[in-house]
Amino acid sequence: MKYFCLVFISFLFLNCSNNKSLELISNEEDLFINDLLSTMSIEEKIGQTNLRGTSSRAKTISEDLKQSVREGKVGALLNVMKTEFVDELQKIAIEESPNKIPLVFGRDVIHGFKTVFPIPLGIASSWDEEVAKSSSRIAAIEASAAGIRWTFAPMLDIARDSRWGRIAESPGEDPYLASILGKAYVEGFQGDSLNSSTSIAACAKHFLGYGAAIGGRDYNTAIITEPLLRNVYLPPFQAALEAGAATVMTAFNELNGIPATGNKFLLKQILRDELKFDGFVVSDWESVIEMINHGYAKDEKHAGELAANAGMDMEMTSSTYEDYLKDLINEGKFTIKQLDEFVKNILRIKYRLGLFNSPYRDKNNTGNFYSKAHLALAKKAAVKSTVMLKNENILPLSKNTKVAIIGPLTDAPLDQMGTWAFDGEKEHTITPLKAFKTAGVKFEYFNGLTHSRDKTKNGFQKAVNIAKNSDVVVFFAGEEAILSGEAHSRANIDLPGAQEELIEELAKTGKPIVLVIMAGRPITITNIINDVDAVLMSWHPGTMGGEALYDIIFGIQEPQGRLAVSWPKLAGQLPYYYNHKNTGRPANDKDYVAIEDIPIGAWQSSLGNDSHYLDIGYKPHFPFGYGLGYTKFKYENIVLSNDTISLNEKLKLKVSITNTGKRDGKEIVQLYIQDVVGSITRPVKELKRFQHVNIKSGETKEVSFTISPEELKFTNHKKIHVAEEGEFNIWIGPNSASGLKGAFYLKNKTM
Repeated sequence: MKYFCLVFISFLFLNCSNNKSLELISNEEDLFINDLLSTMSIEEKIGQTNLRGTSSRAKTISEDLKQSVREGKVGALLNVMKTEFVDELQKIAIEESPNKIPLVFGRDVIHGFKTVFPIPLGIASSWDEEVAKSSSRIAAIEASAAGIRWTFAPMLDIARDSRWGRIAESPGEDPYLASILGKAYVEGFQGDSLNSSTSIAACAKHFLGYGAAIGGRDYNTAIITEPLLRNVYLPPFQAALEAGAATVMTAFNELNGIPATGNKFLLKQILRDELKFDGFVVSDWESVIEMINHGYAKDEKHAGELAANAGMDMEMTSSTYEDYLKDLINEGKFTIKQLDEFVKNILRIKYRLGLFNSPYRDKNNTGNFYSKAHLALAKKAAVKSTVMLKNENILPLSKNTKVAIIGPLTDAPLDQMGTWAFDGEKEHTITPLKAFKTAGVKFEYFNGLTHSRDKTKNGFQKAVNIAKNSDVVVFFAGEEAILSGEAHSRANIDLPGAQEELIEELAKTGKPIVLVIMAGRPITITNIINDVDAVLMSWHPGTMGGEALYDIIFGIQEPQGRLAVSWPKLAGQLPYYYNHKNTGRPANDKDYVAIEDIPIGAWQSSLGNDSHYLDIGYKPHFPFGYGLGYTKFKYENIVLSNDTISLNEKLKLKVSITNTGKRDGKEIVQLYIQDVVGSITRPVKELKRFQHVNIKSGETKEVSFTISPEELKFTNHKKIHVAEEGEFNIWIGPNSASGLKGAFYLKNKTM
């Protein structure tokens, strides 16, 4: 028997050493959780489902909150930002609550903690998973030093409407790019091991369809067919969960008539049954009781009942579970068994975070706030996120150039950090003005407008005079951080205030103008595009944005970003996205007639009947994937390994790319595919691959891709995930609107 035990122990050890111990760990985890659960009262169980919100500016902890923690009536807290409060509350939970269950402290750590990186839409514009991963890793290191072990990020909502304020927080309009970024964010936040003291639990949000709000108006209804939901809105969440995302947050919106927080189809069928998610689901801020306003719940008790039976584990800030869950159990409208599952899900994540063994924050973790390494990566991210939209041979500037620096975003440190930058500090933010001063170049500065919404023109003349005495104008335009983000949708997405008017006045001087935009969304610049010689979109670039922009403007580094969303000409074009479907009468360049070209008295049908806008056509101002650098590339010789493949074959593709410019540069080579005919209509093109390629001046490189039939699958009207027989078009190029075209055929009808 003794020998048998030794052999058995050795067997377990060997399995562990070969990374085959997941089942053993799971058993240990389950045994621990079940044992703990058996000792908990119903009040304590309900307490674990309670996420209390506090003010991050609170100067004291209320005695009521302390007592609730003491009685085991709180499972988690958010926005507790004084470390002494974190320590005190955790001590109460560990030493005084009935079962000594640790709290988990959460915070909206979205794109940095102290060191602020570009907004997520900016990170998405880098098309670089390492940027996403490193930014979230640093955010986790810094935030965990303050006792935060749970972040309400990443946001993975596909966003197709630039009017929507939360597009700033999104990964853009494409499910493939969003999926890559979602995985990277989770890996960064959670690190190599979730139980590390510098790891924080990720929260994939908002589940599901939040970015499809009608009219781009935040919190609005979303109407999404099931194939669209599965083909476009679900993939980024699936990727995040496969990467191990510990938690999921429900969405504010209703989806096809049912609020997401009370939606069994989303939370049970898709999330639990199909995706096998075993973490916990948290509501968004008071989204449970907001089901009353939706007209889905008659009162708070009913709202709690609907959320609970839908499978929502933890309630954020509202208190329907705390107030009514016990009554609902007594009334037979909810069961102890269901509650136990909620508690198991919550305890499971606390266990994986290592809180039962190490509940207190690691005081040896200083966070390295604003360290040289952190700032260097923030600057790198800002460079990689900046998209050059236009350059009429004006950039980069020579250091001998006398520059007029004008515009309301030139020295706006808080606005430069963007939305959801609660913990960043303006005194650590390097603005363009500060960067120019440090560099010692020749410049003269006057903002011309005090803030982005400023409509006064008192400063116009001084700005014009400075421009006249300079070689070039660099105008830092955009929108304040408060104009994007949650609840901050805009119907008009032009530059706010009198910025356009000031630019027009500066253009009259004849001096070349470099327009630099800081904003949380694409900004329509149709009215002024011809007045400026270059356009840089830096989004809200974060702590090191000023240095990054200085380096780009003077050619120390080149802009490397590519658009993660299509850039509209006017807000009336929205929603707009490259991977749309064709109509029965698609527009084309041959038949399109602009409004100004229509003859007076023209017969109603004399100019054709296709799908476009009379005043702006049918194309975006700049397409998805677009971005310029400081050199040019030529694409040649697309080659496919075969013109026909079967379901068990892979297709190899290659293309030659030559740097035809005088400067070394980087290209992001993009591959798009169109399923020409399907059992349901398919998008005109879909991103399937991309590569970052460094190419020296005059050099030619061959870039290769491999595509499998698995990646040609989609969910059809029968809810079957399938790759269908037929013809496929393929493009390889620098953006979604251009590239070399090929075609192949997929054999067989089933997979």
